[in-house]
Amino acid sequence: MSALLEVEELTAAYGQVQALFGVSLKLEEGEALALMGRNGMGKTTTIACITRMLGARSGRIAFAGHDLGRLPSHKAARLGLGLVPEGRRAFRGLTVRENLMAAARKGEWTFDKVAELFPRLAERADQKAETLSGGEQQMLVIGRALMTNPRLLILDEATEGLAPVVRQEIWAAIRALKARGQSILIVDKSLKELATVADRCTVLERGRDVWHGTPAKLTPDLAHRFLGV
Repeated sequence: MSALLEVEELTAAYGQVQALFGVSLKLEEGEALALMGRNGMGKTTTIACITRMLGARSGRIAFAGHDLGRLPSHKAARLGLGLVPEGRRAFRGLTVRENLMAAARKGEWTFDKVAELFPRLAERADQKAETLSGGEQQMLVIGRALMTNPRLLILDEATEGLAPVVRQEIWAAIRALKARGQSILIVDKSLKELATVADRCTVLERGRDVWHGTPAKLTPDLAHRFLGV
């Protein structure tokens, strides 16, 4: 049986500048995979290719038995890719409820389910997104991705730049999602928190996958070598 997501020998470029050099990774149904590496090593570019925001030069991307090939991003999303992009991108002029309902598709995730996961959003349901704190906006963007009822939730630096107490709320939600069997591809800098969620890790260095393994096998020496921590 094939994996939920398979990326094989992926190459990509921005104009004449090549950014990915044969990246491969695999994610099974119900699994959380941490995509790791220092800044500028190709993590966000890999996600952009998976979600079809950026066209690959070569390689294969298969999701849920479909070859993403040259699919436009909106058709890839309809297959079940739910993206929480780097940076908070709520629809600022819409209320919390309107943001969530704008993304709603049939499935398990409803407004009430999202409000249960993030009680702050229930309290602010009729507030415009632009009035929310940065942490609340990030919760809203995660909730909006869940409202699409994705088979794979992709989190790109979902806790970056947030206050510690808010980061802990979001990590608790991510752990709850994992416990429910949600498949997750996650980029984050917190090794401690990633270790509580990720089944496996893929490390990128200069646009290449250089290490695959479980969090337990990512020793302090390897973390320093590949991640600078």
